[in-house]
Amino acid sequence: MTDRPLTGQVALVTGAGRGLGRAFAETLASLGCDIAVHGMRENGPSEYGEGTTLTDTAAQIAAEHNVRTTPVLGDLTQMDQVERVVAQAESLGTLHILVHNAGGDIAAAGGKPDPNDAIMVKQEDVRSVIDRNLISTIFVCQVVARGMMERRSGRIVTIGSIAAYGGRTNGAIYATAKAGAIHYTRCLAAQLRPFNVTANSIAPGDTRTGRFLNTRAVDPTRLATEGTLERIALVDEVARAVALFAGPMGEFVTGQVLRVDGGTQLMPA
Repeated sequence: MTDRPLTGQVALVTGAGRGLGRAFAETLASLGCDIAVHGMRENGPSEYGEGTTLTDTAAQIAAEHNVRTTPVLGDLTQMDQVERVVAQAESLGTLHILVHNAGGDIAAAGGKPDPNDAIMVKQEDVRSVIDRNLISTIFVCQVVARGMMERRSGRIVTIGSIAAYGGRTNGAIYATAKAGAIHYTRCLAAQLRPFNVTANSIAPGDTRTGRFLNTRAVDPTRLATEGTLERIALVDEVARAVALFAGPMGEFVTGQVLRVDGGTQLMPA
């Protein structure tokens, strides 16, 4: 098997300017895939010190991995912008892979919904978190899946969260949105199965992205990089799951959710 098995394929990675999204894009590029690098804001990579601009990030990925890239800006909660983003991504060629990573527990205008609980969360924050995580998943997958169905080939990977499993006192709306996105992915897998298109989800736990480390107090003992599973994941450890679902080993795997959290959450799926 070649060490670049995705050479000649094209992926759209949403939320790819920084953090996990960039790691997903880097991982696919390392396997030879050309990448449409999506972000909501051109300066998004600079917001937590993980880069400068989306354009520069795309250029860096291209140079480091010798693949083609294109930066694509758009608000994925708006269907007209989703269609434009997918069309721009297809300037690289036929889309073979979608990794939908855009989302998170931040409001569209910036900042965490506070409080983000089951009772007190404000209406605008409910809508923002649901839109960013669940609605964007549905919209992007709808547009991309149609082309994949016509070609009878493709891989879709959505990004959930271990927050979707079990109740929690904080982050209730985020957890609800991610649970919905995961279940939508399972339903999508069932619908796409006759068309030879896979759909799977990754559910990360705490991961040491720039935003995670800059928006909360972190126990230093959890920043170990080896020798214990009681730590915060490295972005590359989560990104390996994308290589599994999008690469040759994922050809006959669909409708699955892979939790990447070092065993923090052990409830049956």
